Amino acid sequence: MHYDLIIRNGICVLPWGEARADIGVRAGRIASLSVGVADEADEVIDAAGLHVLPGLIDPHVHLRDPGDATVESIPTGTRAAALGGVTTVFDMPNTAPSITDGDMLRWKQEYASRESWVDFAMYVGATRGNTPRLGEYEQFDGVCAIKVFAGSSTGDLMIEDDEGIRQVLEHGHRRVAFHSEDEYRLQERKKLLTEEMSYDRHPFWRDEECAFLGTRRIVGLARRARRPVHILHTSTAEELDWLAAHRDVATVEVLVNHLTQVAPDCYETLGALAVMNPPIRDRRHYEASWEAVRNGMVDTIGSDHAPHSLAAKAKPWPATPAGLTGVQTLVPVMLDHVNAGRLSLGRMVDLMAAGPARVYGLQAKGRIAMGYDADFTLVDMAAQRRITNDWIATPAGWTPFDGMAVTGWPMATIVRGRAVMREDTILGEPAGRLACFAP
Repeated sequence: MHYDLIIRNGICVLPWGEARADIGVRAGRIASLSVGVADEADEVIDAAGLHVLPGLIDPHVHLRDPGDATVESIPTGTRAAALGGVTTVFDMPNTAPSITDGDMLRWKQEYASRESWVDFAMYVGATRGNTPRLGEYEQFDGVCAIKVFAGSSTGDLMIEDDEGIRQVLEHGHRRVAFHSEDEYRLQERKKLLTEEMSYDRHPFWRDEECAFLGTRRIVGLARRARRPVHILHTSTAEELDWLAAHRDVATVEVLVNHLTQVAPDCYETLGALAVMNPPIRDRRHYEASWEAVRNGMVDTIGSDHAPHSLAAKAKPWPATPAGLTGVQTLVPVMLDHVNAGRLSLGRMVDLMAAGPARVYGLQAKGRIAMGYDADFTLVDMAAQRRITNDWIATPAGWTPFDGMAVTGWPMATIVRGRAVMREDTILGEPAGRLACFAP
């Protein structure tokens, strides 16, 4: 039999466990998991010594497009994703201008379909003005979810009050994603800040109660509206413990930074390059996040890739903008956690492929199975590398993980049967498509 692509000799992470399998791809879909020795293909990849994962997904990126291309853009950000082993990204709406109406959605659909190196999805930002049309907007091709900033945003991308959130939840039916810090507490605590304070006061301002209060309010409203919600970048032990009683209405994201960096050390070593929202917190919350990964509380892991220029980040706290780069380093850092024994490779795949597909209703992605998109992340679990700034494709040009030694590295990124990256080299031209979601 003839295929477009055959991947031979790899250890495949299948939904039912690891197994050696030769995969056949035809017309961008998985056509066989048992390719014969005599079968041929236009292209054959020998994956001996590698693990073949379903294409990994970063469901939380800010590619800043439209915005400032000297910091990030869809072409550069998706190139970074491909270099890092990510086959699909979900892009946030807080751009300039924001993605909040049909015209901007159509612009982004066309632009991403032309310029993205990997498959692409986008959030629609909820505003008070567009709330009545959110049910319409969530059905646009490539839209993964409605995003609500209940705290920490600018312009009209802020709906912090219960009535505003209730109205959002009444329009549409798909899962709504939330930045759930409580804006009222944020503004009250901001009065305690002075310019003389150091970067390690960031979690003092945006404290545990700020996050926990926001999450309690949002989940309570979601339950009354009978509308599922996804709590983004959950960062506190209190939230994770409380959310265990609300799994019927709420799913949970944790960021790689909250699983990797610990306060106050990160602020002492990185300064502004550790400032993000919600903040990197102390070891109690770090340990709680890992326990939530182990006990199944966490559904997805993302990078919250949100680049700023080094010049902007150099401003003293609290004037420095919050946000770190991360889409390119997400997979290597998580592979290092696997090798350190903090989670299994299968659990990582669950969090970074099957999990996003399940939470957002992403169709034909997230697992290696017949008929699914032929998206694969090929990794060398034994490769020892060092993450450095000069590897970063994002124009901002830095990573908070600069100098970090890791074990485990993405060796190939394959999107719908097409190799986009092999051995740190980008191949061909951008050919990403809009991801498909259940209506």
